[in-house]
Amino acid sequence: MSIAKRRLSPEESRSAALGAARDLLIETGPQAVTLKAVSGRIGRTHANLLHHFGSASGLQKALAEYLAQSICHTIGAAVVKLRSGEGATREIVDLAFDAFDREGAGALACWMLLSGNEDALDPIVEAIHQLVDELAEHGPEGRTLHEDTLVLCTMALGDALMGAQLAGALGLDRNTARAQAEKQLSASLSLWHAEQLA
Repeated sequence: MSIAKRRLSPEESRSAALGAARDLLIETGPQAVTLKAVSGRIGRTHANLLHHFGSASGLQKALAEYLAQSICHTIGAAVVKLRSGEGATREIVDLAFDAFDREGAGALACWMLLSGNEDALDPIVEAIHQLVDELAEHGPEGRTLHEDTLVLCTMALGDALMGAQLAGALGLDRNTARAQAEKQLSASLSLWHAEQLA
């Protein structure tokens, strides 16, 4: 039975809407994340989505929170893996850069800000802050981890918005920013490990 023909709980309906919104964001861009487009994709009414999100900006904010929580969960698992000696710094860098670029978080955040949704970044910032606080309990000194997170996220957002164009204009490989972020994060982690052994 298709999603359009069966009765969904409020949680299932909201989840289906956010999944459809995420697909639209990746496929077409943030301008496509409208109540009409999402309701049409999941076979629900415009009124149904208004009930869950209140407005298009409410839907976009909920999508930002949904993306941020999903991304932070994945990055958190990668950090734990790295600390156990199984992962690689580049994996964390790629997850962060892909979240803002391929997953559309950077474009969504900019679109919402340009549309006048001033608290657009709140869900993303709050999810990242919560992740950093959780990781700091069992890792590098909190300030170092906060600084690393700020630099990595700022680089990933900037790269998502104009990295391809800027790398091309400067005659650099498209992955140069990722490589630089990996170097910086690796150096910071090495310094922390050295301090722990001292």
